[in-house]
Amino acid sequence: MIDNYGRNINYMRISVTELCNLRCRYCMPEEGIQKRGHEEMMTAEETIDAAKAAVSLGINKIRITGGEPLVKRGIVRLCREIAQINGIEELCMTTNGTLLRTYAKELKGAGVNRVNISLDTLNTEKYKDITRMGNLQEALDGIEASFEAGFDKVKINVVLMGGFNDDEISAFVALTMDRPLEVRFIELMPIGGGIDFDKARFVSCQEVLAKAPQLESLNMSDGVAGMYRLPGAKGRVGLIRPISCEFCHGCNKIRLTADGMLKPCLHSDDEISIKGSTQDEMVEIIRKAILDKPKMRNQLDADNPSRAGRDMNRIGG
Repeated sequence: MIDNYGRNINYMRISVTELCNLRCRYCMPEEGIQKRGHEEMMTAEETIDAAKAAVSLGINKIRITGGEPLVKRGIVRLCREIAQINGIEELCMTTNGTLLRTYAKELKGAGVNRVNISLDTLNTEKYKDITRMGNLQEALDGIEASFEAGFDKVKINVVLMGGFNDDEISAFVALTMDRPLEVRFIELMPIGGGIDFDKARFVSCQEVLAKAPQLESLNMSDGVAGMYRLPGAKGRVGLIRPISCEFCHGCNKIRLTADGMLKPCLHSDDEISIKGSTQDEMVEIIRKAILDKPKMRNQLDADNPSRAGRDMNRIGG
């Protein structure tokens, strides 16, 4: 569906839970969140109806997110149901990877095409620190399990943070040399928990090119990521610049939260409830949300934090 500014909105991110088995510092509070009643959250049937409604309007790519989607009961069945919707060309999932050793093969069999694994450090102690409780080896095992399950597109999402992982840029880039991994560096956004990070935490993606000058531009983009490659590498490097390079003009997505709120723009607190609606009603609500999608987000930097109104675990990564 074409919005009022000529953008083809064909991508929907669906959060299936606000809960997570980690407590990443820029994503959610240390104490976690209080689990809400089932009546407050989208049911599996409502989520499937929402996906069908979105597909009827031209959405052909869906990403399942959380929280951590793999802590959602019945997640494999839900993925299978969505993958079978006529018109879905790509079904992806963003996960912290720690449960992929258990679920990777089932997800592949259910029709998930690709997994994006959030991994901000390759250092065991730093991983435990940034996640407040995580085990790095479980995430690394999840990457291996993804390849073993037959996923041919495995991506690693790295949120750049000054004084934390900017000294690991070269190590992450090196991961792409011998395996068909895509490492995507993402600028830290002042949103939710990330608002508390001071200006020194922000690292521009330009720093990646400075620390890995051998990267060659592929003169192409994959969604919002500018693509690069080491000479002779099997994988690629993507740079996502939500702060240093505004890309609203090319935004093609809408979001659905786990409690049934449509967000036409990540950085706006404008939300439209879809929970409790019939599938036909959802079609009209989604249509309106797409047409009401703003042309551009507000200024976004350390002095002008996101107006999203939620932590990322309550929006969907």
